[in-house]
Amino acid sequence: MIYLDNSATTKPLPEVLESFRQVSEKYYGNPSSIHRFGADAERLLLKAKQQAAQLMDVKAEELVFTSGGTEGNNLAVKGIAFAHQNRGRHIITSQIEHPSVIEACKSLEKLGFQVTYLPVNSDGVVEINDVKEAINDQTILISIMHVNNEIGSVQPILEIGAIAKLYPKLFFHVDDVQGFGKVKLPLINSGIDLCTISGHKIHGLKGTGLLYIKRNTTIFPLFHGGAQEGDFRSGTENVAGAVSLVKAMRLIIEKQRTQLDDMKTTTQLLRNCLEQIEGVVVNTPRQHSPNIINISVPGYKPEVVIHALSEKDIYISTKSACSSKKPDESAVLSACGFNKKISESALRISLDYDNTEDEVFTFCHSLSEVLQQLSEVMG
Repeated sequence: MIYLDNSATTKPLPEVLESFRQVSEKYYGNPSSIHRFGADAERLLLKAKQQAAQLMDVKAEELVFTSGGTEGNNLAVKGIAFAHQNRGRHIITSQIEHPSVIEACKSLEKLGFQVTYLPVNSDGVVEINDVKEAINDQTILISIMHVNNEIGSVQPILEIGAIAKLYPKLFFHVDDVQGFGKVKLPLINSGIDLCTISGHKIHGLKGTGLLYIKRNTTIFPLFHGGAQEGDFRSGTENVAGAVSLVKAMRLIIEKQRTQLDDMKTTTQLLRNCLEQIEGVVVNTPRQHSPNIINISVPGYKPEVVIHALSEKDIYISTKSACSSKKPDESAVLSACGFNKKISESALRISLDYDNTEDEVFTFCHSLSEVLQQLSEVMG
């Protein structure tokens, strides 16, 4: 099998699975229980949070364990909106955000909030001047993703953060689900107030993630109940999930330190190979994340190409897994100015640190074969 859909989800590492198993077996007490068994689970949860904080160079009390990217993004966007609506009801985001941000913002519009959806240039990048001009005296939140999940464009997060610092009542949220472990993003003194991470994008488990909430940042919780997670997220804590997430974080950061150049080389090889295949258009900009390449093959339905490749035990995708079942064109490519033929025929290839050059060559050869076969069938 050649798996090239790592932006949708990654294969859990054996060490991550083992940590989850061990904690599930030995520390299944409720961390809120007052007996020793519960206290043991609580101590392990706190230790996991402290370790995650060290990896991110933040404070443990600034982290909230979540069920993943969608919950983290919703908690950030809606949490800020509900907590600070008396100070303003204007939100700034971009046209190419993940559905969990776009749809959260649309839901807030139904409640009377105003949302500015910033355009992007042909490389899928927000212009700094557009950010500056969008801010008004009612703006309480800017939410911009670090790495785009479809085309791999990288946003100027630190520059936006510098702007956000100039407005004390404005909060800055970053969706770093696709960037963490691949594109560095320092949080200290960055202007970032909230940041989302998802476990299953970094070889962790589905249903795990965390949200960084900078100290003294007030948000309205989406879950009410037992006041767990510093009252930010009520509900019995997933101790095994939290421990496994931290294990995945540590391992991906080590891979980033030692294997990032190799991944960049492999991805560049992939791009070079794809550019040689007749009919293939590479949509990803030259400056992009080290693991995502987006292409289009005008005249071919993406799902047909994907199914043909899967018959060869090769797996890629179209858009975000959270929107790929919708038959419409890619909103991301449309926002970048691509025509309908390109945006309706997009395919996403996303690598991880373990994908090899041989896999890249095999994939490109197979894609070329599939397109040739489909061309003959189409007449």
